[in-house]
Amino acid sequence: MKTVELLEKYEKEIRQEKWEKFSIFRELLLEYNEKYNLTTILEEKDMFYKHFLDSVAGERFFKRDARVAEIGSGAGFPSIPLKIFRPDLSFDLFESVGKKCDFLQAVVDKLGLDKMNIYNLRAETAGKDVHFREKYDHVTARAVARMNTLSEYCLPFVKKGGSFIAYKSGDATEITEAESAYKVLGGRWKESDFYALPEGFGERNLVVIEKIKNTPPKYPRGQGKERKQPL
Repeated sequence: MKTVELLEKYEKEIRQEKWEKFSIFRELLLEYNEKYNLTTILEEKDMFYKHFLDSVAGERFFKRDARVAEIGSGAGFPSIPLKIFRPDLSFDLFESVGKKCDFLQAVVDKLGLDKMNIYNLRAETAGKDVHFREKYDHVTARAVARMNTLSEYCLPFVKKGGSFIAYKSGDATEITEAESAYKVLGGRWKESDFYALPEGFGERNLVVIEKIKNTPPKYPRGQGKERKQPL
């Protein structure tokens, strides 16, 4: 099924079957946004397409009952919409800002979402922890950093045979720019899915990097090197 057809299917399901939880999520987002500055996208229609539908767009890349890590969770995109849409998935959310963790916990509690753990940890720290390193079927991130930097944050969490699923803009240049980073970190580009959100809400790209070997112990490097000196 083509992505445009899938988006139509997802939109229908959200509006008909999942709308109550998505509405509660939006209400909490608006409430906490006044204090925590979580998003600049506030209008209902904008939020639906740019946040909710866009987050759900990648669900087909997550296998059934997968254990997923989200790096730089922020306001919970794509993790919260994915969890509402796919209750079978379990998530560990990693967010370095404590107030954002408070918001995420409030959403999880209010919506009664199970198998959702929130960690107030930086990716550089958690990625070297034996409890998290190479323990996940999938790792995902959205609007965190360019792909060469983001790969160093994310691939250490992915177990061999799993995948890193990145939600990116329609600009493909950073995908090829990061090819050396994938290789160094034990990954390999598998596929990219370019699509346009309905009603002109923007072009997007879902990038899947498969983990084919273990990440060398030195990564992530920490001390800001992932951003200052990207692979």
